[in-house]
This record gives sequence, structure tokens and C-alpha cells, in this order.
Amino acid sequence: MLVAYVPRLADQRLKDLLDTFPAIMINGPRAVGKTTTARQLAVDAVKLSDPNQAAAFVADAASALKLFREPLLLDEWQEVPDVLRAVADAVNEDWHPGRFILTGSVRAGLEKKLWGGTGRLIRLNMYGLAQVEISGAATGHQPFFDRLAKDDPAVFQTPGQRPTLPEYIDLAMRGGFPEVALRQLSPAARDTWFDSYLGQLLDRDLQQLSPRHNPLKMREFFDALAANSAGIPLETTLYSQANVTAVTARRYDRLLQDVFVTEQVPGWMRRRSARLVAAKKRYVVDPALAASAYGGTAQTILGDADLLGRTIDAFAVAQLRPELALAGTRNKVYHLRTKGGRQEVDFVLELPGGKILALEFKSAAAINKSDAKHLLWLRDLVGTNFVAGAVFHTGPSAFRLDAKVLALPISVIWGQ
Repeated sequence: MLVAYVPRLADQRLKDLLDTFPAIMINGPRAVGKTTTARQLAVDAVKLSDPNQAAAFVADAASALKLFREPLLLDEWQEVPDVLRAVADAVNEDWHPGRFILTGSVRAGLEKKLWGGTGRLIRLNMYGLAQVEISGAATGHQPFFDRLAKDDPAVFQTPGQRPTLPEYIDLAMRGGFPEVALRQLSPAARDTWFDSYLGQLLDRDLQQLSPRHNPLKMREFFDALAANSAGIPLETTLYSQANVTAVTARRYDRLLQDVFVTEQVPGWMRRRSARLVAAKKRYVVDPALAASAYGGTAQTILGDADLLGRTIDAFAVAQLRPELALAGTRNKVYHLRTKGGRQEVDFVLELPGGKILALEFKSAAAINKSDAKHLLWLRDLVGTNFVAGAVFHTGPSAFRLDAKVLALPISVIWGQ
């Protein structure tokens, strides 16, 4: 059954970029809807993962570009990497907006070796569907952090149906991949889809990037990362759980980040403070993919306090990630932890000029000022640079906890 196009948060941004620049590259995990979104604006499209469509580009990419109308979508460019050089040459010859849209599922390591148009290829990252997109409310959505900066609980509206804790976990288990999130699949069918996704990712996609990697060992390493998603595991913990060497684990780490399925969030540092730790927080970018990898179910997550807290964290961050991707690279995302873990802040957004927005994620429905103690500590530490903070919870109401610190239901992220 065909599913109608679901408007994405990135739609207007992509249109604006295409109206201004000649070549736009949309990057992100495989199967999150990059191609579908790009097709809304492209006149012609070439699927470079199809050998028949790719043949002309393999033979002579520069000549092949001239056979199509623009804007031309070049889907999965990494399948024929020489196409980047041909696009660069075409842009050098004729710089006018709206010529090419490229989509890909690998980061810029390979791209940098091939692209000769620095400053002319504009990148846009896309991730899985956020709830605001699934609910059909992406058009005109006011970004969450713009609302948070107003430091006013009255600006936050929850959607008509306010999730309970089990319903939040159910949303997390569906994830953001359109093939799963937009269909009423059983848990068993979802696991089948995710197993297939990981199989293709590890056996084919990563094999192209690193022919000598061992898919079985990579799967063990990915499973270890998934089991620790939204946590700050010791590297030795991951190595031992996956039974790989430190050198191999670091290589696997880079590969999984290169295909956008994992990310690392650095620790926030202030004037090289000895009290703060730089250890990275690790995420599998889709909480449902993580749960499928480590064998989690709604029942096991709800029955494990640590796992529950990290699942709520991962789900909330998955809702914020698409908004942050559109905000550009000048905003920097961190977590914060002091030595010994006496203070921990789950999410720190540093704005230009050193201004700070910060978040804590709680699975509880009833929140009071004591739940905000780490945010209050951070507020007092950075002084006037602290714009606002919030404790996310699974209850129904938004209210003030203290000066510059709010309590907010997670669902306000996709509320209007």
C-alpha cells in the first residue's frame, strides 16, 4: 500500500537552499526518507544504486549529467563516487541555483577526496521521522528551542492526546524509519524489518566503506553500543562486551558514525574545569533500532529503571535531532557530567556567544524542584549565559520549577 508523502521539517529549508545554491547534498541514515523528500523538488532523478540507471554515469559522469533536466536528483551518490567530480565541474562551468540534489548515506570522508567545489556544495542532514512529522504538524512548526528560550510555560502546548509512560515507550519502539513508523506493524514484524536493515547496513554498506571489516564482530559491537545508548560507557566496557580490540572498536566506531546510525555527544567543558569530564555520551540515533539490536521489549524497558531512563532520553533526543539539523552548525550539543557524577545534565545546547539552553530527561510523571537540582547548579555556574532549562517528564502539565527552569511534558516537543 502506498503511503502519501508526509511533510518533513526539512522541506522548506531544502527549498530555500535550492533557490539559493546550485548543489545541495542531503545526508543521513539509510531509509529515513531523504530520497522521497528530494523528489518533491527534483524534475529528473537517477537512482545510482540501480546498475542500469548508473551505467551512463559509470562510463562518463560529466556527459550523463547533460542528459537530464534540472533540478536533477542523484540518489545514493556514493554508489558512483565519480559523480561528485562531475557535479563540481558542472557547477564551476555554470553557477546558478537549483541544479543538483544529491542524497547519500555516508559522511564527508569520501566526499572530501572527490569534491572540488568547497563552499558550493551545501549540506543538509536528515534523520528519521519525528513525532511532529508523523502527526502531520511539521508545516509551520515552531522549533522547540525557540520556544524554550522564551522561558515561559504558557508557550508550550501539548498535543490533544497526551501520552502516558507506556505510550511514550511504544512510540520509542516504533522509531522514526518511515517504513515502520507509518505502518501498524506488530513487534515481531518490526524486529524483522530492523534485523534486515542491520543486515544490509553491516554486510553491504559498511563492506563498501571498509572491505576488511568482519560483519559478525561489527554486529556484536553495534549490539554493545545499542545496549548502552544514551549512556556514557567506558570504552573498555564496549570492547569487552563486543570481544574486540581497542583498535578495532575505534575503527568500528568511526564506520557507524560515517553511516549516521550512531553519534557521540562530547562532554561540555568550561574553562578547562577539572571538575568536568570530557567522556562522550553515545547514541544509536533511532531508539527502536537500538532496542531491536539488544533485544529490548516494552516490558523489559519498563521493568528496568536504568534502561527506562536511557530510552526516554534517546526518544526525546530523536525528536530534537531533526530540528537541530536545520539550525545549522553554529549551535553545539553537549552533555555535562562532573567527576564522580555528582552533577549530570543530559543535554546542553551552546548557542553563539556562549548562551546555554539545557535539558534533563525524566521518566517520572510527577516532577518537583529537587528533580531540577543539576539544572539549577548549571544555571548558577554560568550565570547570565544561562538562557533557560527544562526537566522533561511524562506527566501532562507544563509549569515553572524555579527561575529560568521549567517542567515540560516530552510531548510539547511536537505540540504547537
